[in-house]
Amino acid sequence: MPEISYGNRKIYCEPGANLRKVLIDNGIYPHNGQSRYVNCMGSGSCGTCAVKIIGKIPPLNEKEKSRLAVPPHHLSNGLRLSCQIKVENDLRVIKYGGFWGHEIPEEKA
Repeated sequence: MPEISYGNRKIYCEPGANLRKVLIDNGIYPHNGQSRYVNCMGSGSCGTCAVKIIGKIPPLNEKEKSRLAVPPHHLSNGLRLSCQIKVENDLRVIKYGGFWGHEIPEEKA
C-alpha cells in the first residue's frame, strides 16, 4: 500500500486511489480557507487543490496543463492538482498558502 506523508501525518491507500479523495477521506483538505467549500469537486478545473508532490507520479495530464498554465498558477512552479493524481507510490504532499495553494515560499520556489 502506498504511504502518503502530509505534514506529520502518514496515511495509506490502495494503489491507484485518487490523491484528493484519499486526503479528504482522512480529514486532510488539499484546499485553503474558503476554497474548501468553493471548488470544482475534483474535475480539475479550479486549481484550488494544487500541491507540491515529492515522489514518483505520472507527467501532467491535459487538465493539469490547461489549469496550471493560468494565473495565479505557473507550469514552472512544479505544483500538481491533487484531484488528478492517482497514487501508485509513496508520496510526500506539501500544501502552500494562498487561495489556490500557489504561494510558494521564496526559498522553496
